[in-house]
Amino acid sequence: MSAGLRIAADKETGVAVVTLDRPARLNAVDLPTAAELTSCWRELRYDDSVRAVVLTGAGERAFCTGLDRDAHVPQPNSPYMMDDPLLRIGPKANDLWKPVIAAVRGMACGGAFYLLGESEFVVADTTAVFFDPHTTYGMVSAYESAYMAHRMPYGEAARMALMGTAERISARRAYEAGLVSELTDPGGALEAALRCAAVVASYPQEAVQGTVRALWAAKEAALARSFAQAPGLIALGNLPAERQAELFARRRTAGFRLR
Repeated sequence: MSAGLRIAADKETGVAVVTLDRPARLNAVDLPTAAELTSCWRELRYDDSVRAVVLTGAGERAFCTGLDRDAHVPQPNSPYMMDDPLLRIGPKANDLWKPVIAAVRGMACGGAFYLLGESEFVVADTTAVFFDPHTTYGMVSAYESAYMAHRMPYGEAARMALMGTAERISARRAYEAGLVSELTDPGGALEAALRCAAVVASYPQEAVQGTVRALWAAKEAALARSFAQAPGLIALGNLPAERQAELFARRRTAGFRLR
């Protein structure tokens, strides 16, 4: 893997750690890293020594802040054909049915929800904050909101999507809302996630992977319907790219509300 992604596997425990490794960019996903994530999940399908995965981000400031703003993604001139570079960055999108546990420290926002939405559960430390900036910058939160509506009560997911950058959900509130399953002291999320992964990796894998598949089956039909509508909603609702850039350039660096 390149500098955008690191994979370390412990053959004794059967746990692999996949780390987004772009801390200078707050672990935002550029196009090469998106391709690496797709390749990573597909390779792990064939590695029988890996029985569980922990997904995390490098550094202390962010788990992931979504698609890198400098990534240039050409789009067809049609609302029925839209290229989203993040649609294939998650494990389920690549047919991986080994359990994935996310360990979150710092910011998790926007496109990070593609990864959190396809993880089995989320462990976070008390520095974690969650928010969705789309509406602030004139963009429709379509895929992200669909994922979060299956991880949180509807009102919480709607509030996060609609409030944009004006409000961030604290780790404590995310835990209370069910997005986070375990809350740790600062810096403790990775260790806690590794403990959980080691336990799951020690169980018979046919049963574990069958359970992962059954859990995903409970929501994949609804997600598929939401995703089918997403391209049209984005084409209709997104401001032109240059207008989005203007709003982003005027973004506030402070003044958000933490709850």
